[in-house]
Amino acid sequence: MIPCRRYGQSDIEVSALGLGAGQIGDARLDEASVGKLLNAAVDAGITLIDTARGYGLSEERIGRHLARRRSEIVLSTKLGYGIDGFADWTGPCITAGVEAALQRLQTDRIDIVHLHSCPAETLARGEVIDALEAAKQAGKVRAVAYSGENADLDYAVDCGRFDGFMASLNLCDQRVIDRVLPRITGKGFIAKRPSANHPWRFAERPLGDYCEEYWLRWRAMAVSNLGHAWGEIAIRFATSVPGVSSAIVGTANAANLAQNIEWFGLGPLPDYQIGNLRAAFLQHDHDWIGQI
Repeated sequence: MIPCRRYGQSDIEVSALGLGAGQIGDARLDEASVGKLLNAAVDAGITLIDTARGYGLSEERIGRHLARRRSEIVLSTKLGYGIDGFADWTGPCITAGVEAALQRLQTDRIDIVHLHSCPAETLARGEVIDALEAAKQAGKVRAVAYSGENADLDYAVDCGRFDGFMASLNLCDQRVIDRVLPRITGKGFIAKRPSANHPWRFAERPLGDYCEEYWLRWRAMAVSNLGHAWGEIAIRFATSVPGVSSAIVGTANAANLAQNIEWFGLGPLPDYQIGNLRAAFLQHDHDWIGQI
């Protein structure tokens, strides 16, 4: 089974490898297959399921297929926008967004709720954080969190009002290791995109693809995989970083899920290999900011 780690100083325990549920929100996916994937993840020991308001049918499907297993899972979602009748990034939108997520997820509480890439200037007004804290005080949310990158993430960290954070962390996106994690001791941290969108799939630069920037970085770093699958190295690297509560891997494919779990089971990368990956990133980091 996958071990659990404490989420900051809260009483929440999350699996060290989590499931990013963005892809299962695709309406073109077969409902039965989605249900099998979600239950297979929980059966394998993945307890952290991460979703968002903007992930299509994801929240609804998690509620539909996992409500009966609520006691076995930790639910994380992201919100701040997309509620009819409410202006995005306002206190009332946050309050209504929490209620909508509770309904979609078929639960009376959400373990971790992130403000989803909320701009620093909006955070500074305080309204959205106040609303999320009120939901926590009402028992509808257990941890108030922020998901984002770069200057916006810096503000969220420095304001001191969040229980945890989510940001990109992988072998091609390492800035948070030195610039964020040392500043959030005692806070939860979820690493998103631990597989760097799998840039090694492409022999040539994938112009316009979501992972194009990571492909450029990966090629520039030119680190040997020492005969191992790059996917394995990526999973083991992200989950080895001190301060990471969980790394969430997004997939809608049962075989990929099983492979990720197998790779995680091989344990942390050796120190020398982590050192090589860290050195290569630092050497070639030319404004390699966190990818949103």
